[in-house]
Amino acid sequence: MTSALTMDFPAGFQVGVQTSNNRGFTPEEIASRCADKIVSVSDASHPAIQAQAKAFKDQIEKVLAFYMREAVKSDRTTVYNALMDAGHPELAKMIRNL
Repeated sequence: MTSALTMDFPAGFQVGVQTSNNRGFTPEEIASRCADKIVSVSDASHPAIQAQAKAFKDQIEKVLAFYMREAVKSDRTTVYNALMDAGHPELAKMIRNL
């Protein structure tokens, strides 16, 4: 006996897919996606409220992108140090130069 799995989704539920070609996503692209989840405003809102929400979202994107770039640099430093400790200075140098 086979039972079907059903799921209930809220009204207006949407699935989005984003891809890149031969690379990962940039901090700016990820920040934009993240800001979309943090800040939203109804199309029915007053235009002044919409403008304020858009300005806030733009600022959130900039802050997120900045800290994501910092996280990438920090991770590269960690990988660099791990490679140096493992005796791979040339590979470590390549990672640092990315």
